[in-house]
Amino acid sequence: MKPRILALICTCLAAGRVFAATIHTEKLEYKQGDTTLEGLVAYEEGTAGRRPAVVIFHQWKGLGTYEAKRAEMIAAMGYVVFAADIYGKGVRPTEVKDAGALAGKYKEDRGLLRARATAALKVLQQHPLVDPSQIAAIGYCFGGTASLELARSGANIAGIVSFHGGLSTPAPQDAKSIKAKVLVLHGADDPFVPPPEVQAFETEMKTAGVDWQLVAYGGAVHSFTHWEAGSDASKGAAYHERSDKRSWLAMQDFFTEIFKAAPKKPAK
Repeated sequence: MKPRILALICTCLAAGRVFAATIHTEKLEYKQGDTTLEGLVAYEEGTAGRRPAVVIFHQWKGLGTYEAKRAEMIAAMGYVVFAADIYGKGVRPTEVKDAGALAGKYKEDRGLLRARATAALKVLQQHPLVDPSQIAAIGYCFGGTASLELARSGANIAGIVSFHGGLSTPAPQDAKSIKAKVLVLHGADDPFVPPPEVQAFETEMKTAGVDWQLVAYGGAVHSFTHWEAGSDASKGAAYHERSDKRSWLAMQDFFTEIFKAAPKKPAK
């Protein structure tokens, strides 16, 4: 084959891969009670048929660019992704004090937290590209707590993944309602989720007979997956690249286990 023709074929094939990997994103308003929420949908264009899906719950400062990037990364694997909004449209605290107060509001009112998480789940269940029997929920920090509360509510989902999330609950007996498989990815040195809280969570899962896993990453503190968390572990929250990469692979393996349809080659 002539070099020029071969080069043309290679160029066309490369262009086709780029097109196939184009990620569509759009903001989507939805409601929980009288509250208007605004999440973000992401999926790969050019793929027909229903597919597995993932809902992402945000960290304590609300839905932002971090969750949007994670949504695009997961969408590139072949899933439909919905980055949910727990706080409400336009409610995005920028100060630590305000974020702490807002997150605390929902941790004190687990019924409201579950209602907001359930509203997001319904968005995915009703999406025309989604197989509603194959949905997972993941969450970061505060969002990890939200994903666990969604599971404790008895939601019909395949699995949940908590990244450095809070593990405590005022109603551990609700774990008996968990239908999902549970994967907790935890910083072994996280001062905000100390050993007694981890031990209580393990007891909760064992007592309820849940299919669960907990992976503790040595050297990692809180927010170990968050690129903008800084590198000073002495503050209790810091990015830890090794644990970020390992936990991301653990999530992918978990999805392969819980979903019937095999995902595409993971995005690099």
